[in-house]
Amino acid sequence: MHLLSPITLKGQFAHLEPLSLEHHDALIAAVSDGKLWKLWYTAIPKPENMRAEIERRLQLQQQGSMLPFVVRRVDTGALCGMTTYMNADAVHRRVEIGSTWYAASAQRTSINTECKLMLLHHAFEDMRCIAVEFRTHWMNQQSRAAIARLGAKQDGILRNHQRMPDGSLRDTVVFSIIESEWSTVRRHLQYKLGR
Repeated sequence: MHLLSPITLKGQFAHLEPLSLEHHDALIAAVSDGKLWKLWYTAIPKPENMRAEIERRLQLQQQGSMLPFVVRRVDTGALCGMTTYMNADAVHRRVEIGSTWYAASAQRTSINTECKLMLLHHAFEDMRCIAVEFRTHWMNQQSRAAIARLGAKQDGILRNHQRMPDGSLRDTVVFSIIESEWSTVRRHLQYKLGR
């Protein structure tokens, strides 16, 4: 069974739309808001590498292992980031939400909370997943805290898990939300958005 079918998810603060090459220029503007590629512990594309990153994600989508989205702000209509479903496992009904970045102006707003709520809802309610995973670099304290605030629990740390573009080794922190926790996490995220 194929888990990753293109879909648009619409919320009050943001819409998640299937990624296409037509988003190239708007994504360059978004990634330039805060010069996000300068964070050494992330793999956020530089403006000159955006086309290659879009093509990479679309190739993974064709192979059935990724469903990439752009994040569109409702208030301005501008793109403010990217996110994906990735590493889908149809047999074991698992998926990872990752390869996410947001323009600096969208960080610490309701956008990430709502995007995660929409992605989790689709994963648990429509895709019938038993677990949704999140991964981040050990040194990315902001991302680790944001994942924990969602209600995800830390599963463990994969030591020397990946080599970063600069050659350094990444310890990957793995979090997940399991099916039995979904109703509580959903209520928590809805509460956060309603405040």
